[in-house]
Amino acid sequence: YRPAPLSERTPPDTFVVQTSVLYHVPVSYSIASGDDKEYFMIHSSSGVIRTRKSLKLEDFPVNFNVRATDSSDAAIFSEVEVKVEVIDENNFPPVFPSSLLEERLAENLTATQIVQLKAQDNDKGRNGFLTYGLLNGHGLKFRINETTGILYSNATFDYEEEPTEYQVVVYAEDDGIPEKKRGYCTVVIKITD
Repeated sequence: YRPAPLSERTPPDTFVVQTSVLYHVPVSYSIASGDDKEYFMIHSSSGVIRTRKSLKLEDFPVNFNVRATDSSDAAIFSEVEVKVEVIDENNFPPVFPSSLLEERLAENLTATQIVQLKAQDNDKGRNGFLTYGLLNGHGLKFRINETTGILYSNATFDYEEEPTEYQVVVYAEDDGIPEKKRGYCTVVIKITD
């Protein structure tokens, strides 16, 4: 049996899977081996397996054997393996060291690197894998490398003719399950004469 993966937040007494055997007399179901940390319980007559307690991601996957025993002769039984996997939930959003940064950019520069932004995510694996983007790039005046987090100017600025300050909102987004999470940072870019 390979039931659907459970969330690491699955509460106790959650249905996992129902095991069954075709046999001509009633049987008694039990967990024979493999569930060393006693995460699961089985109903002896229905074969329904449920969680017994909260699940710890680091203990999974768990492979255990379910035994169906002839109710009138304990020497007659059959066993089957059940493999239960647990999904790491996306617990944390990405966080920038500072939610507000101020950077200076000289006028008349051609497209150039302004700053490298780096967010942290305390999740592991894909839940902690980050990509970067802009909520507002003031038209196409700014862009960000989605993997490195480097913010660039895409235009040449004129101190006398254009605004001398831009607020660019950058986000870091994880690749989380079941939902992606974002963290934000505002970069105030001051054009210098």
